[in-house]
Amino acid sequence: MTGRDFEHRKNWIRERLHLLGECYAVAIHAYAVMSNHLHIVLQFNAAASATWSDEETASRWIRLFPPGEDSDSARELKCQALLADPERLALVRVRLGSLSWFMRCLAEPIARRANREDHCTGRFWEGRFRCQLLCDERAVLAAMAYVDLNPIRAGVVDALDATVHTSASERIDLVRHGLPPAELLRPVAGTLPVSLSIGTADYLQILDWTGRALAPGKRGRIAESAPAILAVIDRDARRWAMRVSGYSGGWARAAGCAQDLIDLAARIV
Repeated sequence: MTGRDFEHRKNWIRERLHLLGECYAVAIHAYAVMSNHLHIVLQFNAAASATWSDEETASRWIRLFPPGEDSDSARELKCQALLADPERLALVRVRLGSLSWFMRCLAEPIARRANREDHCTGRFWEGRFRCQLLCDERAVLAAMAYVDLNPIRAGVVDALDATVHTSASERIDLVRHGLPPAELLRPVAGTLPVSLSIGTADYLQILDWTGRALAPGKRGRIAESAPAILAVIDRDARRWAMRVSGYSGGWARAAGCAQDLIDLAARIV
C-alpha cells in the first residue's frame, strides 16, 4: 500500500469519455469507473461518420490528436494538412467509427498521464479490452443496469444516489437540476441521435429496485415490490435480476433473446 489517493484519475477517465463522445460516431449509454477496472456500454454507427463533412471529420480528429504546439494557428495548419490528404482523411473517418480506435484513444492518453504522474514507464492497463454484443434493447438496459450498479455490487456504496463516476450519478444530477422525469433515456455522451424507449426517471426507478434486489448478501432474494415499468422490459422480475447479474460471467460473446443469439451464431460460423 502506498497511501496515495488516486481518485482524481477517475475524473480523467470520465472527462476523456465525454471528449470521445463528442468526436466519435458513438452513443455512450452507461459507464462505471471503478478503482481497478472500467465498464462502458456503447453504441456505434460507423455509417454516421460518412455523413460528416471533411472539415468536421478533420476537426473531430484534431481534437483527439492536437498538434504539439497548443495554438489555434497550429491546429489550423494540421487541419489543412489533413484536408489536403484525401486518403488519410478517409482513414480517419473510418477510425472515428471504430470501437478499437475508441478504446485506444481512451486507454493510451490515460496511461501516459498516469505514468507521467508516477514517474515511470510501461503498461498501465492490464490488457486488451473485452466486449459483448448486445442484440436488443432489453440486453442494452440490463447491461446498463449492471454497469451502473457496479459500485453497489462491490460494496463501495450502499445507495444509488451515493454513487460517483458512473452514468447513473450523471443522470441523477440531471433530474435534480430540472431534466423532465418523462424525458426518454438518452446517452450520457455521444453524437448519435438515439434514445431508448423508457424515460430517465423510469430507468432510475428500475435501477434503484435492482440494486436493492442484488445488493451484497441479498442475492436471489427478489422483492415483491418491483416497479410497474419493469414489466415493459421483462414480465418476470426474477428473470430480469438474473439478466443483470449475468453480466458478471453468465454471458459470453453476446447477450439477447434466444433467436438473436441463434441468428448471430449462424452468421459467424
